[in-house]
Amino acid sequence: MSTPTLWTIPVQPKGKPIRAAAVIGGVPFKLPDAYTHYNDNLKPPFLGKFPHEKIPAWEDGDFLLFEWSAIARYVASKAPNSNLLGSTPEEAAQVDQWIHLAESEVDIYTVLTNHVCNGKISGYSKPAHTYFLEKQLRALKTLDAHLAKHTFFVGERITLADLSIAAFIQFGVGVSIDASVRAQLPHLIRHLETIVNQPQLKEIYGPINYTEKGVQFVPPKKEKAPAPPKEKKAEEKKPKKKEVEDDDADEPDVPPEPKVKNPLDDLPKSTFNLEDWKRAYSNKDTRGAGGSIEWFYQNFDAEGFSIYRVDFKYNEELTQTFMSSNQIGGFFNRLEASRKYLFGSVGVLGQTNDSVISGVLILRGQDVAPVVNVAPDWESYKYEKIDLKDEKQKAFFEGALAWDLELDGKKWVDGKNNDVEERLVRPLPSYVTNSFYAKHCVDALDGNGDGGNEEDEASAPEEAKLHQETKRVVKAR
Repeated sequence: MSTPTLWTIPVQPKGKPIRAAAVIGGVPFKLPDAYTHYNDNLKPPFLGKFPHEKIPAWEDGDFLLFEWSAIARYVASKAPNSNLLGSTPEEAAQVDQWIHLAESEVDIYTVLTNHVCNGKISGYSKPAHTYFLEKQLRALKTLDAHLAKHTFFVGERITLADLSIAAFIQFGVGVSIDASVRAQLPHLIRHLETIVNQPQLKEIYGPINYTEKGVQFVPPKKEKAPAPPKEKKAEEKKPKKKEVEDDDADEPDVPPEPKVKNPLDDLPKSTFNLEDWKRAYSNKDTRGAGGSIEWFYQNFDAEGFSIYRVDFKYNEELTQTFMSSNQIGGFFNRLEASRKYLFGSVGVLGQTNDSVISGVLILRGQDVAPVVNVAPDWESYKYEKIDLKDEKQKAFFEGALAWDLELDGKKWVDGKNNDVEERLVRPLPSYVTNSFYAKHCVDALDGNGDGGNEEDEASAPEEAKLHQETKRVVKAR
């Protein structure tokens, strides 16, 4: 019997609780040999098993599992005598309770703070940054207050809650939980030190890198005009001091590639502005008078742009519809280099084990290849130019835009658009429309996550207004 493989990397916070649970429970596993994140997880061998592209992932023969919490619970359940999931149904529920709180109200704000300060979410906003930190502190104090009376989160022994929360806090104290915040959390920091210094867990968690000051946004410096060249004797360049390696699993150190001019930039100027179209599509109803389709027909330049139907070639390999939707998202991600030349609306039609992927691309020029060949898997799709004078093809185009397309009895289940969420007529900062933050806000307003109570809304009317606008944007996509 082969040993299961846990696809993760040593610095990944959400991989640590899984590894720790396996070690405590005596569950055998191995890490992949020579795995490079953002490289191997985008290749067919990995995508064939895990189309979502993410780690951690668990592989045990034909049994495949993704999402860290599902893997962690599965591994913990393989060792029932370890107490990792508690010893009673009540304790098991408490384990889930603490993990959910820490992930949804501590870890999420660590990530958002890191991203908004480091430019991953464009359009820095001080009020948003402050909001993230305040919400995180509220949850941190809840955790700390519980630990003031308890050694561990559930019962008298280490559970999966302790392993998970320690990983989240270890990540947080290096980003947003700085010295001034830690001074308010003596019991939580004591708990962190207790877990990571367990003899069998030291190698998994590694050292704690405490930051004195939380991550801050630093505005980019404006480039000065170059000084006139002076004739100087060539000086030998001194080697630069090697920068400290970044432990963020999502930011591998890759040298910048030399910029190459895209031949699409040499095409004659077009009257059709793709960015204006994306804004119209985001903010208008798709069909009907004044809708985005009407806007498109009024402004489209058939000489400078073309429309293509796109179909996945291997629909017989599709299984769960949500996995197919994730595949579309991954395809659009890999088309990032062509973002300014492309708009796409592609969806999944049908049902589990009987579905197809189909949709449309609006792109610069008349040839599809220069736009889509930046994606390694572009040849997995078939492309046919659409003639809007043909009523059948025109109906297909409009159905893909409106997400009500139907093919051979298969109805539209889910869809993706590329590069639309951040392009809005309303002057909202782009962090509001980032799908990660926006989904969290929508869940909160629906009562499915943080902040969904009336007391919070009443105490912060501007915040509530911002969230309502976020919800409008996300629901209308």
